[in-house]
Amino acid sequence: MADGGYTGNNFAQSVQAMISAEVIIAKQSDLRHGQVTPQRWVIERSFSWLGKYRRLWRNCERKLNTSKMMISLAFLRILLKRF
Repeated sequence: MADGGYTGNNFAQSVQAMISAEVIIAKQSDLRHGQVTPQRWVIERSFSWLGKYRRLWRNCERKLNTSKMMISLAFLRILLKRF
C-alpha cells in the first residue's frame, strides 16, 4: 500500500523483485470519500505504533541494516507486550 508519490512501474517492479509483494496505490478520491481500503488501515496503525519509539522518528543510523533492525526490535517489543 502506497500513496501517489510511489506511482510508476519501476517502483512496483523493484518491490516485486525484492520482497515479492504487490504495490497498491491509494487514490486521493477514495480517501476523501471515506472509502479507505482495509490494508491501508493496517499500515497506518503500524506506523502509529512505531511512532511511539523515539529512535525511529528520525533516520540517524549510518547503515540501513541498523535501521531495519531497530524497526524489527520495536515490532518485537510491541508483540511481546500484547501477548
